[in-house]
Amino acid sequence: MEKYKIESFKNIQLFSSLTDEELYQLTNRMAVKHLKKNEIILHEDDTNNSMYIILYGKVKVIQSSQDGKETILAMHQSGDFFGEMSLIDGKTSPATVIATQDSTVAIISKKNFYSLIFTQNKALENLLKIFCSRLRESWEKIQMLNYKNSSERIKRLFAMLSNEYSKRTAEGVILNIKLTHQDIANMSGLTRETVTRIMSKWYKDGEIKILENKFILLSPDFLQKNLNDVI
Repeated sequence: MEKYKIESFKNIQLFSSLTDEELYQLTNRMAVKHLKKNEIILHEDDTNNSMYIILYGKVKVIQSSQDGKETILAMHQSGDFFGEMSLIDGKTSPATVIATQDSTVAIISKKNFYSLIFTQNKALENLLKIFCSRLRESWEKIQMLNYKNSSERIKRLFAMLSNEYSKRTAEGVILNIKLTHQDIANMSGLTRETVTRIMSKWYKDGEIKILENKFILLSPDFLQKNLNDVI
């Protein structure tokens, strides 16, 4: 794998402790796959024998109910990885993973995955830290879904997203992830109509702005302010 690609792996938390030679040995055994927007990478209940590392692009992890309603469990972007659960517990994939834009992923086999975590203690430590972070995010999502007030539910979702996808400026916090109203609905368990109504109210009140790149700018006190209106 080319030098610049090896350098990009150093920015991935799981591999941050590896030397150049160790990265070269690892990446030399990886396959690279290019994905089109809306292409399904993993199907729910598939048997998976590989872990996927996003080199470029974004994917969403979803589950669908019997009536076809989609729930977004997670959004992953460059530097993130997925598919490792099946390698560890041997069970089928718990969700479907879909590319939300043209993306490139590196694929690491089960054999190479275990070789990495058994020989690199720091990589194993990083993996455990990532698992803990994801578990905490799951707890936060459960707490968010327990909010009966729709406004507070979306605000809690934005607070969660700001932990990973944010840039602080003098004008407020920018959520540097592109989200449609349907995406927000699928992540918060609300209807798209409810999300549109709340977002429109916040926009009119100056609580949020939609930037040219479709990112959302939250006012400086947005995440701290208590909304008392029940929608």
